[in-house]
Amino acid sequence: MERYIRMPANSTNMALIDLVGFVAAVCTTISFLPQAIKIIKTKHTEDLSLGMYLILTIGIFLWLLYGILIWDFPIILANGITLTFTVPILIFIIKYN
Repeated sequence: MERYIRMPANSTNMALIDLVGFVAAVCTTISFLPQAIKIIKTKHTEDLSLGMYLILTIGIFLWLLYGILIWDFPIILANGITLTFTVPILIFIIKYN
């Protein structure tokens, strides 16, 4: 199956697109850090949804797998790091609920 992607006209547009993607990856990846730190400190997870974190962790794992299959380093890196935050949260939810 062919992909039809319209490429940016010049390298300035490409640099801006890469920057937007990088900032998005950093934001979504580190967004789990405060939750992970809070859970580690308080051991309180009753207000967190097991179903939501289970589905989220599976989705992040699948994004990581997708990145590996198409060999896209930014997808691999962002989702690999995000998985290191969501898995412990999931484990704590299971352990402390």
